Amino acid sequence: MLAAAEERMGISLPGDLRTWLLQNNLDLPEEDVDDEVACCGFDGFPDEGSFFLGVRAMEKLYANHPLSGGGEWREEWIPFQSDRDGWMGQFIDARDGRIGRWFMGAPTVTGEYGSMAQYFDSVAEMLAKIADGSHPVCGITEGRLVWS
Repeated sequence: MLAAAEERMGISLPGDLRTWLLQNNLDLPEEDVDDEVACCGFDGFPDEGSFFLGVRAMEKLYANHPLSGGGEWREEWIPFQSDRDGWMGQFIDARDGRIGRWFMGAPTVTGEYGSMAQYFDSVAEMLAKIADGSHPVCGITEGRLVWS
């Protein structure tokens, strides 16, 4: 599945992303896919409006990214997290594995994290802060993360 997606996109997936996708199949079953929705994946984490993307959603957003065509989006950026409309999210740079983010109407940030491992370390730190009650905008209600 990954090799076929790489061939269709015309780009090799970085090792960190490949490992993540092999361990976490986040694609919805085919019968649950909504063609009207730009992105779908593992809902609600790391925040209520974002999704970690499965291979199919990643490939779809890569092919139809809202910033492509205007020189604002590079072919070597592979989205791995997005909101439902594809207007914001994070990507991995296939050239060097660095993590960046985009937001429609704002400058794209490259190299926010040096790797997916550094990004997930930051997520783990945030979850630890949530668990100890020191994260200012999130809490736990009835065992679920809730953002205020």
